[in-house]
Amino acid sequence: MSRISRLSFATLACLASLTCQLACAADEEVDAITPYRPSVSNSAQLPVAGQLELEMGVNTIKTGPAQRQSLPYLFKLAFSKEWGILLGGEARIINDDGAGQRDRGFGDTSLTIKRAFIVNDDTAFGLELGNKFPTAKEPLGSGKADWTLNGIFSQDLGKIHADVNLNTTHVGFAEDATSHWQTGLSASFSTAINDKMGVTAEWAGWRRAGTKNQGQALFALTYSPNKRLTLDAGMTRGLTSASQDWSWFAGVVVPVAKLW
Repeated sequence: MSRISRLSFATLACLASLTCQLACAADEEVDAITPYRPSVSNSAQLPVAGQLELEMGVNTIKTGPAQRQSLPYLFKLAFSKEWGILLGGEARIINDDGAGQRDRGFGDTSLTIKRAFIVNDDTAFGLELGNKFPTAKEPLGSGKADWTLNGIFSQDLGKIHADVNLNTTHVGFAEDATSHWQTGLSASFSTAINDKMGVTAEWAGWRRAGTKNQGQALFALTYSPNKRLTLDAGMTRGLTSASQDWSWFAGVVVPVAKLW
């Protein structure tokens, strides 16, 4: 078993242990969580106001002989039903180029301001303005800041919940003869299998002039033993020649504290 694979299992064991501790320590007064994982698409809805939530996991990406493993995290806090902030990034990256070069370090950090427009219990729109700070060393990051404007439409279609995201990103670093502007579109669909398990499927694609289009399909299972804990696991498959070959991931969503 490779060192990266061993780290994946060790990380999952640590996450499971931490999850149990957080779930057991969670106050019975804590409200239900609002997971954004595991899809690329965010939901328009915000968490319950005043409840700090944490999403964390492990992600392994394989492209030819190269392999990249990371520990993504995201803190979510809503000030009201309409306004909130997201703080996320990658706590650890191990990048193996497949030719003997291996780089390790902390990833880039993103800060996002979010506005939700709640129409009714079934329909909501959202708008996110985010900035990625270049906290990762090269070659783990581009060394430049990016900013993104993301529009969201969320809709309950009977037993199926849909999240559609359309975004534009100004990329700080762009190769010669390529654009600094990238557009992205994703659509995620999730439904419950029973009162504790669910399934999510998603398509996502990105386009930037001067580069080949990228796209991926995602499939994941979720398990929520109670309203304060959701576990997920799944995989993605690249759909174009410029996309990653495949990736697998696992993660957890828990409340950290009720701040008010």
